[in-house]
Amino acid sequence: MLKLLRLVAFAALLVSGAAARADEPRYDLGGLHHEDWFLMSLLVLGEDHADAAAAGKRLAIVWEQKGCPYCRDMHDKHLKDPRIAGFVRQHFAVLQLDLRGDRMVTDFDGQVLSEKELARKYRVNLTPTIQFLPDSAFDLKGKRVADVEVARMPGLLNPEHFLAMFEFVQGRHYEKPMDFDGYLATRPK
Repeated sequence: MLKLLRLVAFAALLVSGAAARADEPRYDLGGLHHEDWFLMSLLVLGEDHADAAAAGKRLAIVWEQKGCPYCRDMHDKHLKDPRIAGFVRQHFAVLQLDLRGDRMVTDFDGQVLSEKELARKYRVNLTPTIQFLPDSAFDLKGKRVADVEVARMPGLLNPEHFLAMFEFVQGRHYEKPMDFDGYLATRPK
């Protein structure tokens, strides 16, 4: 009987421990914070772009690195807000790349580079950085992504401006003679 009680107590401890860990940050194998709804990718950017377009979404690349406190805040605060996460999930396919990573990525021009080499090519040097790509693959042909991205979020904005950047891109406000600061000034509060 004592053995059975110990077993039940151990099982209860495991269950309570698992429940307590459910709210803890999730990490991918490289140690980056991770969202379950981020793209599962073979790291062929042209295919990711086409898949996002077929789903009626825009491709956004989020660059992070292990140990980045701002990346942690983005996941723990911004992306835990249902309003922000819901909007991003509805309108964007988000591909997470590691600023210092060694995974091999096939760029839109067919060049195969490590994540860190691609970060240099795209002129990404801080985290988090989010690159928003054109919705048409035609806009990417033969061009450097850093030259054709429609917007870039270098660093972590406060939650309201973070959401506003995604709205700015989704609403195609970058096509108007207005930059992001102008959009913020005219955006309803």
